[in-house]
Amino acid sequence: MARVSSIEGRILYNSRGSKTIEVDVKTDNKFLGRVCAPSGASVGKYEAVSFPNNSPEESLRILKENSQKFIGLESSDLKAIHNVLKTLDGTTNYSKVGGALAFAVSIAAMESAAKALDKPLFQILSSESSFNFPFPLGNILGGGAHAGPGTPDIQEILICATGSKTIEDAIETNLSVHKELRSVLEKEDPSFTNGRGDEGGWAPKLENQKALEISAKACENLGFTLGKEVSLGVDFASSTQWNEEKSKYVYSRAGFENSTGEQIDFAANIIEKFKLIYAEDAVHEEAFEDMAELTTKFPKTLITGDDLTVTNKGILKKAIEKKSCNAAILKVNQAGSLFDALEFADEATKNNIRLITSHRSGESTDSQISHIGLATKSKMLKVGIVGGERVAKLNELLRLSEHDLIRGMAEI
Repeated sequence: MARVSSIEGRILYNSRGSKTIEVDVKTDNKFLGRVCAPSGASVGKYEAVSFPNNSPEESLRILKENSQKFIGLESSDLKAIHNVLKTLDGTTNYSKVGGALAFAVSIAAMESAAKALDKPLFQILSSESSFNFPFPLGNILGGGAHAGPGTPDIQEILICATGSKTIEDAIETNLSVHKELRSVLEKEDPSFTNGRGDEGGWAPKLENQKALEISAKACENLGFTLGKEVSLGVDFASSTQWNEEKSKYVYSRAGFENSTGEQIDFAANIIEKFKLIYAEDAVHEEAFEDMAELTTKFPKTLITGDDLTVTNKGILKKAIEKKSCNAAILKVNQAGSLFDALEFADEATKNNIRLITSHRSGESTDSQISHIGLATKSKMLKVGIVGGERVAKLNELLRLSEHDLIRGMAEI
């Protein structure tokens, strides 16, 4: 088996212009795995710490001082790579070395192994003999932590081409809705500057309901019926509204506050009115019982935990026990290493929790998460629609459509 012959790192920048770390793992002195770590803006309190003391330089120093500990390991032995990382950092949240370092090292090692074996990454991450494409899920209109003042409190309005039979059609449909939405926004507000949020969704000055109505209108203008050819989704990112002192959700941009019961009704009304296929973090990150209420009420909607479950196997078990969600976001850097993330994925799959593999708002142009989405049988791949760092993931799916092992779209 191919073995790690060198490991190096450097400081680069993500799509928001923030510093991050990139890691090169070379196997047998010739097979290069290279991964640049992303970072989020809407961050759950229980997810892995990106960098110790918010310093990518400190993570890089730790890697340089300990690089020899990885030399000689089989690059495909994800558990061995993980074990070395844990000897460097015994914390539960990678606060000593940084989850970004764990992310980059573990995925780069597997990419180098894939090249050594002359196989695509998704194939060596899974023992399955056939795969289905996850549906691309993309941000068409952004607010909250991903956009500026005056935009909706709701963080993301998303599009998913639920009626598409091929990955090519799904991507093209998402792009067409994104383009049409710009036209609708320009007619609604001639002074609209075509501003976009971190993930490429349009960032207009609109309140929540109007933003949703205009997004629906863009779909209808193209002849699509919501819930058939296309479906809308919403990332409420409700932890950003939750005020612990008031025990209320404070929608400062829209100018109202919700009690716990009002927040459940607020989310339920949006799910019903706009026939959402996807509803993420409709309540705050510790409201397991409230999420369970929505999950019971909307079994056909992906009631999805992100801040709620933070790609953490232990927290997911609690959510499963309380029936808090029927779907969960998989973000490798929330967990830290790829080994941690795949353990989370296995736990979700065993308990019929549907997976959505996701990018972060601060992204690189890497495309490994497209492979991770395939390998984990994710139902959706939340990677945006436009922007080079988003399109890179979609283009990788198009390249992979040439592969015989992938047959059609996932069943949502």
